[in-house]
Amino acid sequence: MDEFEVTFAPRAERDLYSIALYIARQSSSEIAHRFGNQLIDRALTLASNATRGRVVPELNDAHIREIIFRTYRIIYRIRGNRVEVIRFWHAARGAPAIDSDEFG
Repeated sequence: MDEFEVTFAPRAERDLYSIALYIARQSSSEIAHRFGNQLIDRALTLASNATRGRVVPELNDAHIREIIFRTYRIIYRIRGNRVEVIRFWHAARGAPAIDSDEFG
């Protein structure tokens, strides 16, 4: 089985920060930190099987996929042997906003 390099786009990093900040305000910084790490850990599992996620329905592009962790969509792009996480998106927010510059 091929091994993929997992990277995080700047927008995904900003998403993580926003998620952690929101959770910290609602609960505690410890819970926010733990949950942020869980999202990162789940994204890093793509290194061993990047194609396991489903195609993002709103985009219908075989290279843009997502896995679900609790109520969050982890949206990523496969490019060769690299997986780039482009968004962490709460499912209740509707369709993810994805700009073309995130596809570099």
